[in-house]
Amino acid sequence: MMEKAESTKTMLYRLIADRGTVGKAELQGVSGLNSSKLTRSLDEMTIERIIEEVGFGPSSGGRRPILYRINANYRYCIGIEISRLYSTLGLFDMQMNPKSLIRWRMDEAMTPKALVAYVASVIRTLLRDHQIEASELLGIGIGAVGPLDRSKGIILTPLHFLAKGWSHVPICELLEEATGLRAYLENGANTALLGEHWSIRDEQVEHALYVHAGVSLRSAMMSYGSIVHGGFDREDAIGQMIIHMDGPRLHASSNYGALEAYSSILAMEGQARTQAKTGGIDLHRRYAIQPEQLNYDVLLRALQDEDSFVQQLFHQSATSFGVGLANLINIFHPQLVILGGALINSKSDFYQTALDVATKNTYYSTAYKPRFSKGQLKEDAVVTGAALSVRNLMTI
Repeated sequence: MMEKAESTKTMLYRLIADRGTVGKAELQGVSGLNSSKLTRSLDEMTIERIIEEVGFGPSSGGRRPILYRINANYRYCIGIEISRLYSTLGLFDMQMNPKSLIRWRMDEAMTPKALVAYVASVIRTLLRDHQIEASELLGIGIGAVGPLDRSKGIILTPLHFLAKGWSHVPICELLEEATGLRAYLENGANTALLGEHWSIRDEQVEHALYVHAGVSLRSAMMSYGSIVHGGFDREDAIGQMIIHMDGPRLHASSNYGALEAYSSILAMEGQARTQAKTGGIDLHRRYAIQPEQLNYDVLLRALQDEDSFVQQLFHQSATSFGVGLANLINIFHPQLVILGGALINSKSDFYQTALDVATKNTYYSTAYKPRFSKGQLKEDAVVTGAALSVRNLMTI
């Protein structure tokens, strides 16, 4: 089913999928097909159950037009998010409705080998539970932390995985061998933007920016509805944006004064541990732990307890993030800015503080005002976009 050339049916399928429900007149206008060829193609696709008729649209003076939409159960897609803290697998129908979503923690035991074995087992279980044949699956889309070699399906040298072995992992090859399905690799930030953009497809947004603030910082850009890929595939490059020339660096390969050193979970954990070790705070004693155990979960607990140091830590992180966000906005000028990740969704004013700082420092702010959003799909954006990327490759 996967071919390079786009047929008339493939073109029509994409047009119908993008519009949700559509009539023949609109399809003729956007496809450029003559009436007889369009009617024949739609009839064939309906008989083949690729699309389905869903009633009639309003009349414009004559017979009411038949409305079409893609058949949700024509085929199915698997989406996988591979991240540092949690990973997710989803089984989706063709309308991108999740039939099942499975999320698990990426602990010290979740090596690439363990993940592949677990994914293969989950897929077999889902097929059995939903009574779906393996032949009905189009493939597996993977949204992973970078850096990646997308063309070869390899996760290269990501940082901060708890388990060993996450270096130069041929993840597509491993999953194909374990499942018998084609696998496709993309940066998680890109699939998150794909998923979120699909969820608001009726709004016709062409230029969008997605930024994820969590363990690290990740970003993706879309122009004229297409993901912008650079010559080197690094979704975490935003973290290396320098915001203080004489500032610290997060790790040995980072830039000094880079955004990630001020606005990431790792940076915040590091600052809290340093303060605890030097006697600046007694947070660890309050929760009866060692300074090295001051992780993000503890910081969230302290935030809920209204600890003044942690409140200031989140505020400073959000302020720095807003500065970096303003820099991106001033370069790209997106219509929509979608923000996601653990920090954005933390129980604090992180999101609003970042927006206030970014808006204040946006050039031409009186004439140009991008729209900000936490997204519709939130934590399911990456896995949804990964599955969508598989559907987008289907040809008929």
